[in-house]
Amino acid sequence: MKSPQYTLAKSERIAIALGSNLGDSRTILDNAIQILAQTSGITLKAQSSWYQTAPVGPPQPDYLNGCALLEVQLTPQELLETLLKIEVQFGRVRQERWGPRTLDLDLLLFDDLIIETPSLQLPHPRMIERAFVLVPLAEIAPDWVEPVSGKAIAQLVQRVDCSGVRRVSI
Repeated sequence: MKSPQYTLAKSERIAIALGSNLGDSRTILDNAIQILAQTSGITLKAQSSWYQTAPVGPPQPDYLNGCALLEVQLTPQELLETLLKIEVQFGRVRQERWGPRTLDLDLLLFDDLIIETPSLQLPHPRMIERAFVLVPLAEIAPDWVEPVSGKAIAQLVQRVDCSGVRRVSI
């Protein structure tokens, strides 16, 4: 679906990625999960372990990454706006592409929708290339089929180098 006109009363399967490499990343990520779980229109269904991962982009500290599965009563655009507002609550400032950040919340999958608008691309356009996304997502949704590739997350994770991804906690 390429049109930005979508109406969704309820969606059962949303996947997001969470990441942080500035400040107390573990506390930031745990608090972000709590805020998501308490946000109207969002139900937290599952959460992966946290993983220490090597950064992509300019020199910077390692990241702490994970994924979560949600059920929402929001459109994809409304959910994206909610995620961006939560990032700002944690001091997220966008200065350079792939630079360090206090909190990064990426909308990965929204049911099996394929959307391309100026502000939103679903599935997330680089998720199938990134071990720091696929490893935690495979932990909680191995059988979910990414709609562009037609491959399950468990298959996609086998195609990327996972050597820079280390599980640190649940």
